Amino acid sequence: MNNKAGILGVGSFVPEQVIDNFYFEKIMDTSDEWIKTRTGISERRMVNKDETTSDLSTKAALNAIKCANLKPQDIDLIIVATATPDMVFPSTACLVQENIGAINAAAFDISVACSGFIYAMTIAKQFVENKTYKKVLVIGAETLSKVLDYEDRTTAILFGDGAGAVVIGEVLEGGILSTYLGSDGKGKDFLNIPAGGSKLPASKETVENRLHTIKMAGNDVYKFAVRIMSEASLKALEMADLNTDSIDYLIPHQANIRIIEASAKRLKLNMDKVYVNLDKYGNMSAASIPVALDEAFRKGKIHKGDNVVLVGFGGGLTWGSSVINWSIQGGNNE
Repeated sequence: MNNKAGILGVGSFVPEQVIDNFYFEKIMDTSDEWIKTRTGISERRMVNKDETTSDLSTKAALNAIKCANLKPQDIDLIIVATATPDMVFPSTACLVQENIGAINAAAFDISVACSGFIYAMTIAKQFVENKTYKKVLVIGAETLSKVLDYEDRTTAILFGDGAGAVVIGEVLEGGILSTYLGSDGKGKDFLNIPAGGSKLPASKETVENRLHTIKMAGNDVYKFAVRIMSEASLKALEMADLNTDSIDYLIPHQANIRIIEASAKRLKLNMDKVYVNLDKYGNMSAASIPVALDEAFRKGKIHKGDNVVLVGFGGGLTWGSSVINWSIQGGNNE
C-alpha cells in the first residue's frame, strides 16, 4: 500500500438565516448594485445569537463522517481551522469532539484566517502518511458576523458564516498530491482584528473604538490576492509534476469575484472549471473552500480521478494551495 493520504468524505453546513444586500442598504451608505458590482456577493448566511462556531462545525463534521461511511468513534484527530473560536480556550475542536462523541480523538485548533483549511488539511496529510493517525477530521468554520463592524461598509458586506469538513485518511489511488503553504508577516496589518489578545486585552477603550472587529486595507489585500492565488496554484501544480492543462476543477477561496476571475485568467482556465458560490455565501474565511468543495462534489462537478486544485489566501498574510486527485465515487453525475 502506498500510504497516500486523501479525502474520504466531505460535508458542510450553513445557517438558515439569509442576509441579502438590501439589509445593508437600510443601515449604511451602500446599495445592492454597488455590492454586487464590487464583490459579486448577493447574500450571505448569518448565525442566530445563540449559534456558535462549534455548532456549525459539529453539523458539518457529522455530514463529512457520514459521507466517509464512518462513525465518530473512528476519528483519531480533529483539527478546526477558525478565526472565530467559541472562546480563547478550550479549543473549538475539543467542543466538537464532545458534541459528536469522537471519544478516541485528539483535538486542537489552528488560526490562519482564510487559509486555515488548507493549512489544517496539510497537517492532517502528514499525520496520515507518517501513520500517526488513520482518520483525521478537518473542519473550517467561522461565525464572522459576530466580529463585524456594521458601520464599516468596506468589511461588513463581505463576510458570512458557515462550516465545511473533510475526513482525511489513507487511499489506494489518487489522494493529496501536493500542498504548498506560505506567509508574509510584513502584511500583518492589512487584515486583522486588533484587540482581544495580549497586545490589546479587552477594555472599555478597545470596545468603544471597535477594535474587536475585522479591519482591512482593501486595496493592499486585493493586489496581494490576485498575485498569490495564481502563484500558489502554479507552485502546487509544479510540486505534483503537473501543469495548468491538468486542472479539471479549481476551488478558490471565495473572497471576491474579481479576484477569482483574475486568478482563473492567469491560470488560463475557463470559468466553467472554477467553482463560485460567494454570491450566496460571501466570504466565509476558513469555511469558504471546504463548503465550496462539498457543494461542487454533491452537484457532480467533481468526479473520481479529477485533479482538483484548492487555493486560498488570508490574514497574516498567509496563503495555501493543494492539488488533489479525487478518490471519492459519487456526486450527482455518477
